Amino acid sequence: MVVGVLVEISSQNLDKVFDYLVPKELENSIKIGIRVLVPFGKQKLEGFVLEIKDSSEVELKEIYSIVDYDVVLDEELLLLGKQIQKETLSTLISAYQVMLPKALKAKAGSVVKKKFHTFYRLQKNDYVATSSSQKKILEKFLDREEISREELTSISSASVSTLVSKGVLQVIQKEDYRMKYEASQDVKKVLTPSQQKVVDTVIHGSSLRPYLLFGVTGSGKTEVYMHIIEEVLKNHKTAILLVPEISLTPQMIEQFSSRFGNQIAALHSALSEGEKYDEWRRIARGEANIVIGARSAIFAPLKNIGIIIMDEEHSDSYKQGDKSPRYHARDIAIWRGRYHQAPVILGSATPSLESMARAQKGVYQLLMLKDRVNGKQLPVVEIIDMNQEARKSTTHLTPVLIKEMKNVIQKEEQVILFLNRRGFSTFVTCKNCAETIKCPNCDITLTYHKSNGMLRCHYCGYATVLPKVCPHCKEDALSDLGVGTEKIEEELHKILPSARVLRMDVDTTSRKGSHKKMIHAFRNHEYDILLGTQIVAKGLDFPDVTLVGVINADTSLNIPDFRSSENTYSLLCQVAGRSGRSTKSGKVLIQTFNPNHYAISFVKNHDYLGFYQEEMQVRRKLGYPPFYYLCFVKISGKDSKYLLSETSKIKRSLDRNLTHTTILGPTSLAIFKVNNIYRYGIILKYKKEDNLKEVLSKVIHHYKTNHRVRIDIDFNPSHFS
Repeated sequence: MVVGVLVEISSQNLDKVFDYLVPKELENSIKIGIRVLVPFGKQKLEGFVLEIKDSSEVELKEIYSIVDYDVVLDEELLLLGKQIQKETLSTLISAYQVMLPKALKAKAGSVVKKKFHTFYRLQKNDYVATSSSQKKILEKFLDREEISREELTSISSASVSTLVSKGVLQVIQKEDYRMKYEASQDVKKVLTPSQQKVVDTVIHGSSLRPYLLFGVTGSGKTEVYMHIIEEVLKNHKTAILLVPEISLTPQMIEQFSSRFGNQIAALHSALSEGEKYDEWRRIARGEANIVIGARSAIFAPLKNIGIIIMDEEHSDSYKQGDKSPRYHARDIAIWRGRYHQAPVILGSATPSLESMARAQKGVYQLLMLKDRVNGKQLPVVEIIDMNQEARKSTTHLTPVLIKEMKNVIQKEEQVILFLNRRGFSTFVTCKNCAETIKCPNCDITLTYHKSNGMLRCHYCGYATVLPKVCPHCKEDALSDLGVGTEKIEEELHKILPSARVLRMDVDTTSRKGSHKKMIHAFRNHEYDILLGTQIVAKGLDFPDVTLVGVINADTSLNIPDFRSSENTYSLLCQVAGRSGRSTKSGKVLIQTFNPNHYAISFVKNHDYLGFYQEEMQVRRKLGYPPFYYLCFVKISGKDSKYLLSETSKIKRSLDRNLTHTTILGPTSLAIFKVNNIYRYGIILKYKKEDNLKEVLSKVIHHYKTNHRVRIDIDFNPSHFS
């Protein structure tokens, strides 16, 4: 027997199937889609079996062993990998690797162990106990078949061993999964007529077109999802629910486990490798019918999928843009939906412009939830003009916001404060020589974190202690400028000393389980103010939050990106939606230096469609999505002069071969150097360019042996960095 193996090396040169002989003793265990260990040059490497055949034209080496006896990539996932390779111009092996948790690989598998629990089963009913402890043990089996070892710890272990050796008790090892889900007395809510209409449309409608569920914040989209999934399970089918942020996952899992118990499984990066290993195998074995997780959960090895739901579909965290393959979970969801003939729901209070444009064209079917479930009005939004207020205030919190916070806390209600920038200050500069302290590896200023006195680079991870004097002029004149969540926390302690403040950002949530603990603590009223970055902006539901304050609405507006207005509107709408979700009225105060910018003014009236029409005019004039497709070609390397020369050659090649494409650049990226790697970019704008992938494939092929230049291709990029 000969097998074709795709070896786990992410190289364009080696992205092909290699033939190996199968030893006789392993032939019966070989299946397409399993992983094997093979000799490759002087190395031992893992690979996927993609072909089984009788012979080969070359002299072959034998495979060493089988890594997984169960199929890890079934027919659907094997096809999906080829689709990802074709659409993203990635290597096939990287497309398959992205689907699997690390723990399924041999190297990680040797570290990740299965957990087992020991049970005892009674084998002989007629055995006469010879001691009181034996009698106690046997009495426990009067009305039960199995007893766990923990239940017998108070009884002599010698007696247990004796009963096992005499064949009275049989030892049984059962695998113990690390994740536990328990159903509780979840009250199934009665749907509103508009919610029921959405459920009926999806359950009885067609699966040919994805559904765009446009529902205002607090309109009960999660309850709609649960009702639809319940109907899907009745038909013996399975479900995937995607959420954009890990911080949302604990809350969603809590809601779903209370209703569905251990029918659910979670897949996201906050799980340990052991937990991911367990969850993946539970799904593959058919022990879980509902998968909840972030982007990578779209690859869950479910069979017979009946629904795929993508909550907060506008979020750019659904796009893998930092490494190959640069896929979007939405595209994978639609592909898998078609494969299983299952409906796909894209839900959001602020749909991406591309999705809403597709719904307006009829490519997606639009479903709407215009009102909050409890009949409550959306919160009142007030815009605070910082051009006026900044002069009056000695802190980053205006007197209006401080007064409202005091009122809310006095009524024993809660506040969420939003600032999309972590750390204490954005940069440290010298008042004497104007030198700014930058990262030695990146073309970016270091962020000051006062809690540990460190300057950190948020790009490469470099950290150093804040110097006492300026490294350039040696004067004691260093000053920190800009503001992050850490500085706001310090200001809050001074302004409202009795208020209990909880800061939630990347720095405070790095420990396992910290998101969940913080959400529980805030819900249980252990804190009055939740201060955070975009972690607090989406999906969270706290009934006593009646005030949301946005400290600086301009942070995302000033980013040089064609989506900055859309991202700003979306973020402000989402964070505003955290206020007044229960019976109490809500208020939102937005501090901004751009009060008349349409991305901010449309938030005041919760007018998504008004913003959509305004932004679409801008996109049409400038030739950006959804009117044009984009492709971002990033060229990077360690030698900036050589890189610029090669980048110019690539530009000339694209000019010659792409006749229906507007080519912008090349230009150095906004952050030119990251981790000692220089970066240039070329943006391609096109409506139809039949040979685009062929031309770009040739560029990749040309540089595949040139280690001085790296080419990254990103179709429909979420950002240019």
